[in-house]
Amino acid sequence: MASEETLFMKLTTNQEDFDECASMMAKTDPWLTLALNYQQCVPAFEGLGKEVYLLKKGNEIIGFAILQVCGTFKGYIQTLCVREKYRGNGFGKKILLFCEERIIKISPNIFICVSSFNKGAIKLYDELGFKLVGKLDNFVKDGFTELLLRKTFGPMIP
Repeated sequence: MASEETLFMKLTTNQEDFDECASMMAKTDPWLTLALNYQQCVPAFEGLGKEVYLLKKGNEIIGFAILQVCGTFKGYIQTLCVREKYRGNGFGKKILLFCEERIIKISPNIFICVSSFNKGAIKLYDELGFKLVGKLDNFVKDGFTELLLRKTFGPMIP
């Protein structure tokens, strides 16, 4: 039965998965408030050094994360999204904890940006130990502020 299927995280490089995830982004906040449409969300999946992980239940994508795993800010969670109908059920936390486990293998620092109006996400990140590093005014879109957060387990060079 579909309701008894196990949740699992899966690395994907499939363009169809990327398209579905970009569609999911465009239909939910913070992207709705930022007025970013599907076409503007598609490039989030492009570029070197990115890993895209899906949280799935059967064939349905519940949510996903895009990680930057190379460069100075390796360990950056570029995007974390949970399908609207599944929000508030702990799936964001599950994805975030998975990301932390993956990133800690390559970096003692985990970074994430969150829109200043995204109070639910800010609360989650705070609960999991992320601290404010700085504010990025007009970073994604004019008139909006992104908060740069960091969770650290030590310096880059011990």
